[in-house]
Amino acid sequence: MRSGFTLLEVLLASIILGAGLAAILVSMSQSQKMMLSSSSLETAQEVMDLGEMAYPLSDVQDPDQDLDVSETKASELWDIIAGSHGPKMTREQEEKFRGYTWERVALNRKDDEEDIKRLGNLYTVRIIVRWGDNRRGENEEESYVTFWRKKE
Repeated sequence: MRSGFTLLEVLLASIILGAGLAAILVSMSQSQKMMLSSSSLETAQEVMDLGEMAYPLSDVQDPDQDLDVSETKASELWDIIAGSHGPKMTREQEEKFRGYTWERVALNRKDDEEDIKRLGNLYTVRIIVRWGDNRRGENEEESYVTFWRKKE
């Protein structure tokens, strides 16, 4: 009587081991992508906060002039908040915010005046943060919608 494993048993064990290793590698790759994505989303939230500090909705007086803010770089938002005598961005912050932009758009600003009055002078405002590499077509975007009421 011979002791040991048959060729079929060794092949079956190798297939099971290979499938297990492949599953581990796939899950590691996916978790790395999730970590990078969460870092980008955290930075996007910081840029949203910078935009709200630089252009607060509470300061808007005229929706036709003040409500929309064109796409603005995060570094420019920082400069608006800090002013000419305030703190400058560190190198780490410059690197972190590179490629991030902030924009505010009133979605119903061009609606009929009667429609807006019927809504109680309520405007729908979308805040957008974009980042990525335009040249490579690797653009990402995060946005949220809020409301602003025109004072009578």
